This record gives sequence, C-alpha cells and structure tokens, in this order.
Amino acid sequence: MQLLNLISTDHVAAPDRSDFWWGAVAESIVPVHGSSDQGTNFRAEMRSLDLGSSQLTRGRCVPFQARRSPALIRRSDPGLYHLSMILRGRSHISQADREACLEPTDLVLYDTSRAFHVRMEAGDRPAEDAAPGFTDGLILQFPRDLLPLPAAMVERLLLRRMSGQGGIGGVLTAVLRQLMAQPEELSPQDIARMSTIVLDLVAAWIAHESEGESWLPAGDRAAALFVQIQSFIEQRLGEADLTPSSVAAAHHISTRYLHRLFQRQGLTVAGWIRHRRLERCRRDLADPAMDGHPVNTIAARWGFIDDSHFNRLFRTVYEMPPAAYRRERHDRDMPSGVRERSTTGR
Repeated sequence: MQLLNLISTDHVAAPDRSDFWWGAVAESIVPVHGSSDQGTNFRAEMRSLDLGSSQLTRGRCVPFQARRSPALIRRSDPGLYHLSMILRGRSHISQADREACLEPTDLVLYDTSRAFHVRMEAGDRPAEDAAPGFTDGLILQFPRDLLPLPAAMVERLLLRRMSGQGGIGGVLTAVLRQLMAQPEELSPQDIARMSTIVLDLVAAWIAHESEGESWLPAGDRAAALFVQIQSFIEQRLGEADLTPSSVAAAHHISTRYLHRLFQRQGLTVAGWIRHRRLERCRRDLADPAMDGHPVNTIAARWGFIDDSHFNRLFRTVYEMPPAAYRRERHDRDMPSGVRERSTTGR
C-alpha cells in the first residue's frame, strides 16, 4: 500500500510545467482553473498522504491563483471539505459572499462543492525547507458526511479565519504537521488509527470554535456540547470510574441534561461509553502489535474490570468470544502461504 505520493514539476520541461501541475491538482485534490505569472519559471510540488477516509497534502508552489467554477463542480463534485493551513506566504480565499485572508499558522475551512477563488502570495518569512519565493501550505480534505456535526454549525464557520496556535487548533495543526513530516514511521495500521483521530480532532476544533458564540442557535450549541462530551469520553475510556455522573460534572451540567443530549441522538450515555470501549478492544485484538497482551489486559486497558462481563458483551456485539475474534482476524490477515504452513503444522 502506497501511503505517500510525491508529484513535482522538476522533471517536466519548463513550457509544460503549468499544464502538468494543474492536471495533477485535478487528480489529487479537485479540478480548478489555475494560473501563475511565473511563465517558464513555474515550479511546484506536492506530497499527499493517504489516510483512508481523508487525505493530507502539502503543496509548495510559486505564487498562483486558482478558481473552482460551477462548471467544474458539475463535472466533478466529490462532496469534500478542505481544511487549509498556511505555512509560508499569504492566502486570500473567497467563496460566495465571504473572504478570508490568511497568514502562516492560520486555518480556514471551505466547501469544494461551491465555487471559490484562491490567491497565494509569497511571504517574507522562511518556512522549514521551502525555497524562497514559494508559497507553502497543508490541505486536509475529507467527505462532508464524515463530520459528525450539524450542517448549520459547520456552515457558520466556513471561510472564517481561525488560529492554529494554542488550544485544540494548536493540537490539530501539530498532528497534521507531524503526520506529513514523518510518514515513513507509520504503518498502515497506524494510518488507519490516525485517520479517526484526525477527524475527531477536526470535529472537536469546530465544536470548540462554535462554543459560546452568541450567534449560534441553541440547537447548534447543544450539538457542539454533545461533540465536546464525546471527545471527553474518548480521551478517558480507560478510566474504570468513567460514569454519566462524572461526565456531567466535568461539563458543569446536570446528569439529566446529559442524558437528554444523548437521547436526542438516539443514544444513552452508558451505552455510548460501552460501545466505544468495545470498539477500542476490538481494534487492539485485531492489531498484531498487541499480540503479546492477554485478552483480559486489553479489556482492563479500556475500562472493563470484570472478565466474564467483558466476554459476554463482546460475544453479544461481535458474535464470537474475543479470543476467537483475535485468532480469526490474524488468520485472515496472514499471507496465504504462511497460513497454509501454519495450518499444516497444527
């Protein structure tokens, strides 16, 4: 599986570089009408990291403009959000009646199903190994329906300049930069885990940016709080004393209101905690790197202190005991030749 893809104009004849580049952008990101005043001095490169459900791309390019027109959208509309972060230079992005002017470390979210115009200008400050006169930035693209937030909440944050320094925004940008800086240290299993973590961080960041805004309707404030609570639970699944009461107290709300938030989503608090703990156990049992850990150790790691209770729950949800699930997954993932030798030697 190829996780990282590199595309560069360095091996392309100077007169053909621009056409080559915008064709590559169309295939790797979304089709746009791109232009630059650099002529035969045009140079660009991008590295794209496949995260499964999302893609992270770092693009370095001489100053340029790019437009995504309604005609291009009609021809190709994958239904994506783009989260863009500037590393070097300045970016001006407009969509509908909104515009964002970004400096390094700024973040902005926009919708590729709507026409937009991007103008990138070179900056004065050096950024890592970017060549002088280049623009440099990260784009995380992911399907809109993977964001577990009300559309109205996300809509109000589109094309809004937000900081990537400090708080959840700082955590998000640090994770994205680290992913792109050291992809060779990640296994396919690591990438699968990171994809979930990254989208959870994006949802938590958006919920945080929406929290307490006076313009946000009451229903959306509740939805933002719900996502924040889910993130809180995810971070504490290994704590055996995680309960609805402790979750409610941590968010300064009543347990009754907490239950009401989950009921609106067709869930219960205890049921959600149990579901997420079981899912973490299932993931660990399927991970070859966890083979040295007994089943009961994995269960305890995610808050299950009663072995028999855990075994019953796991069997009910996944229709087999946890030890049998581990064996089946490992047999399925084993190369056929190894599997045959292993079976013969039993």
